[in-house]
Amino acid sequence: MKILMFGWEFPPRISGGLGPACFGLTKGLSELGTNILLVLPQAKDCNPYVTHLQVIDANDYRTRAPSFKSESEHSRVQCRRVDSPLRPYITESDYSYWIEIERKRHETAGVEEQTTGLLPFSGHYGPTLMAEVRRYAEIGALLARGEQFDLIHAHDWMTFLAGVEAKKRSAKPLIVHIHATEFDRSGESVNPEIYEIERLGMEQADKVIAVSHWTRNKIIDRYGIDPAKVEVVHNGILKEPMLDRSQVGAHPRGKIVLFLGRITRQKGPEYFLEAARIVLNQVKDVRFVMAGTGDMLPRMIEQMARLRLHQHFHFTGFLQGARKERMYAMSDLFVMPSVSEPFGLTPVEALQYGVPVIVSKQSGVAEVLPHAIKVDFWDIERLAESMIHVLTNEEAAEGIVKKGQMELASIGWDFAAEQTLSVYRSLVH
Repeated sequence: MKILMFGWEFPPRISGGLGPACFGLTKGLSELGTNILLVLPQAKDCNPYVTHLQVIDANDYRTRAPSFKSESEHSRVQCRRVDSPLRPYITESDYSYWIEIERKRHETAGVEEQTTGLLPFSGHYGPTLMAEVRRYAEIGALLARGEQFDLIHAHDWMTFLAGVEAKKRSAKPLIVHIHATEFDRSGESVNPEIYEIERLGMEQADKVIAVSHWTRNKIIDRYGIDPAKVEVVHNGILKEPMLDRSQVGAHPRGKIVLFLGRITRQKGPEYFLEAARIVLNQVKDVRFVMAGTGDMLPRMIEQMARLRLHQHFHFTGFLQGARKERMYAMSDLFVMPSVSEPFGLTPVEALQYGVPVIVSKQSGVAEVLPHAIKVDFWDIERLAESMIHVLTNEEAAEGIVKKGQMELASIGWDFAAEQTLSVYRSLVH
């Protein structure tokens, strides 16, 4: 079976959970014998370091021969790289700033655009983010005419128009994969254009894959999608941890409570900070770490200063690789107070490092971690009580980790890939 897959993020370039999720899923599918042509809107200097992917420059589209590798070759997944400014969680203002930088760079260098491929993939980007999303849809239509495949798989809203256009040109089945909805990202203040693109993609799709039942219910209730075509495939674990607490030791200045993720409304950083204030009134030898970046970061720094928590609070910025692993291994408790979390891989990663976790009831990962402590994101008092309980009760902390790690045994990308392949087979005869 051959799959034309549209994504927007892939390691080593990651902004959140979508990149690792796409990596794990494509790797699992390739190991099951599925051929995947993965199309990514990435800058020309991005060369994903993966063993199961071959990167093919979109500008070489006309000159490249095979679309898919044969059954006898090692890799079953190829990647066509599309030079584009699309990034996960990008805003209209971020997009405009990026475009202006690129325009000035090209003017300074005196670069004349070379159109050796199907479309000019450098220089003249659309004037708005939505224009670029529609431009990506044109690429989807062109690839659909030039490639042989059995099914189309599109990840999240930026790729949905490309998936829909590819379906129109090829008459092949379309699957859209919902890792997050506009209601998760923006609450009730949704961007109407993004909402309409999401709704169009789901309506045009033959199947919709949701990363949790939490997300599935939102798809049905908020978008009016037929429940019969919405399938749930939980995310999996990407890799084994490289460190453990025995390698880093306890922090000399007290226990560490970790928040790791985008510092945006969706992730609930303000609830973490308010709960920290309550905890410190009762437990003094605790340090709180907020790791990540996002539009709420300046506000969180101001709030931390206003609450006079500076001696116990740390902002690390975005962490990845060895720094991220070390932060997990140093922590004594992980907290995810998300307002709306379609899945949430970070608590799973924390458990791998032997860290007890507290998660929001408004999350998909709560469905696969029955023994994790769960609280409503808005219940700051309950969140603080739970944090104090874990920090002051070593037996309780060890119990959460032991049971949680047993539950991880049933969370794997191999299982997610098998479920996804089952959805594929229901559409391809």
